[in-house]
Amino acid sequence: MSHDIYRRLARFLDNLPGGFPATESGLEIKILERLFTPEEAELAMHLTLIEEPPRVIARRANKPLDEVAEALDRMERKGLVYARHKDGKEPMYTATHFIVGIYEFQLNKMDREIAGYFEEYLPYYLQPQVWKQAPQLRTIPIGESISSDIEVMGYERAEELVRANARFALAPCICRQEKEILGERCDKPLETCLSFGSGADFYVRNGMGRYITQEEALATLRLAEEAGLVLQPAAAKEATFICCCCGCCCGVLVNLKRYTMPAELAHTAFCAVHDGDLCDGCELCVDRCQMDALIPDDGLVHVDLNRCIGCGLCVTACPNEAISLMRKPESEQRYLPRTFTETNVRLGKIRGVLNNRKLAGMILRSKWDRALTAKRD
Repeated sequence: MSHDIYRRLARFLDNLPGGFPATESGLEIKILERLFTPEEAELAMHLTLIEEPPRVIARRANKPLDEVAEALDRMERKGLVYARHKDGKEPMYTATHFIVGIYEFQLNKMDREIAGYFEEYLPYYLQPQVWKQAPQLRTIPIGESISSDIEVMGYERAEELVRANARFALAPCICRQEKEILGERCDKPLETCLSFGSGADFYVRNGMGRYITQEEALATLRLAEEAGLVLQPAAAKEATFICCCCGCCCGVLVNLKRYTMPAELAHTAFCAVHDGDLCDGCELCVDRCQMDALIPDDGLVHVDLNRCIGCGLCVTACPNEAISLMRKPESEQRYLPRTFTETNVRLGKIRGVLNNRKLAGMILRSKWDRALTAKRD
C-alpha cells in the first residue's frame, strides 16, 4: 500500500509544471520514500499551486485541522511544501516542485544516501527540449564584465536585482553541499546563494540560511566574481533568488555541459567575442570558463559560441581586454516572464500538464473549498 502512495505522489509531482520524470530503476520512488512518510505523501497531494491556509487543506483532505496544521508545519521544516507566513495571519501553503523546490530545500538535511540518490537522479530531470523552451534559471553577466557601450536591461544586472528587494538571505549552495557529502566538492566557496523577500523568510525560518544586509548581498556578488561563479537567477524579470554556480558541481551547468551546444539550452542574452589582435594566449580565460567554451587555438583562444552562455567570467579574467560581451541579436532573445510564477505556468503549458482551463479550475476549486470551509466555521 505504501509503495502505491509514493507512485501516486510521483505522478502528482510530475504533473506540476517543474515535473518529476520517472526512471526505469524507480529511483524517484526511493527518493520520495526517504523524504516523505506515507501520511505526508497523502497530504501533499491535497495541496495545489494556489496558496491556502491549513483549514482549507484539512477540509479537502477530510482530516482534523490540528492534525493537518501540525503536519504542514513539519513538512515545511522538512522542505516538502512551501509556505508564506505573515504576522498575525494563518500560514499559507502551496505544493512545491521537485526543482526548483524540494531538492533545494534539503539544505542541511541530507545524508550520504539521499545525496547519492539526488546525484544519480538529476541527469534525468533536465529534459533538453523542455529546458530549451522554458528554463527555470537564466544566466546573467557578472557586473564587471558589462561594458558601457552595450545595451543591458535592469533585470540583466545582478546588482539591480538585489537593490530591487528589501530582505535578503544567504544560504549554502545545495549542489556543492551535496558534492561535499559525497566527498567530491570543489574549492569554490559554499555559502553563496541569495534569496529575496518571502523566499528569504522561508530559508531563514527553516534553518537553511541567514538574513544579511543589502551590502552583504552585493558583497556576495563580488565574491562570486572573484571565485569564478556563474550568476543564475530565476528566469523572470523579478528575481526571487540568485544562485552562484560552478560548472563542476551545479546540477544545471553539469548537465548543460554534456550537450555539444549548451548555448541552445541556456537562457542568456549575451555571448563572448574574442579579439585575436589583443590576445597573447595566456589562457587565463580558458581556466575560468565554466562551460568549456574557450578553446586554445594555435597560441590564441577560440570562442565556441555553441557552448558560451554569456556569464562574462572570461571577460574579467583577460588582462589584455581581448574578450568582451556582445548582446545577441533580437531574433535569438528569449521571452522572459515578469514573475517566477508566470515562468512556472508557462513551463507547465509547454510540458502539457497545465493549461488555462486547468488553472482556472484550480482557482475555482480553491475558492469553493474556502467558501465551504468558512461556511462550516
